[in-house]
Amino acid sequence: MSRFPSPQLSSSPQLSSSPCSSPAGPGARPVPLFPPLRVGRGGDRLGRALRRRRRAGAAGLAVAAAALAVGGTQARASRGAGPPQAPPPPAAVRMVSAPVRIADAATVRLLRPGDRVDVVAAERAGPPRVVAAAARVARVPEPEKTPGDGGALVVLSVPRETARALVGAGSVARLAVTLC
Repeated sequence: MSRFPSPQLSSSPQLSSSPCSSPAGPGARPVPLFPPLRVGRGGDRLGRALRRRRRAGAAGLAVAAAALAVGGTQARASRGAGPPQAPPPPAAVRMVSAPVRIADAATVRLLRPGDRVDVVAAERAGPPRVVAAAARVARVPEPEKTPGDGGALVVLSVPRETARALVGAGSVARLAVTLC
């Protein structure tokens, strides 16, 4: 049971005994049935309008930037400077793996893949020279079990021309590395 009495609705005009109604006012009427309210996409019209406006503004800025870029080129050309010279595209550098025997095996044990090293050739006839600068260490193979000619192998990732120079220097000089 409810604490409050439910109002009685009727279609005949009767005077109710409630304290809120007056005898001169109309009687209570029933609420007519109506279909439920359906909310469509019309509620987001403001958001869609703002997005369209932003897109139009961005397109306008892009067109203005393009016009300024073309206008700047024409202004330089009218002064006799000619069109701006674009820097030449960098030549594709093909990196190769070059195995190099370093004279000091203990130095090679300090290296890890990813380290950068300078390879120096020490010849008897002249001063030492740098054969490869800032070469990346690709791999450090396990040391050999049998003592060889006193060196250790390291694999470097270098351009093809530098790999040729390393092979040539390794055949006539002792090679050493310095960490960069």
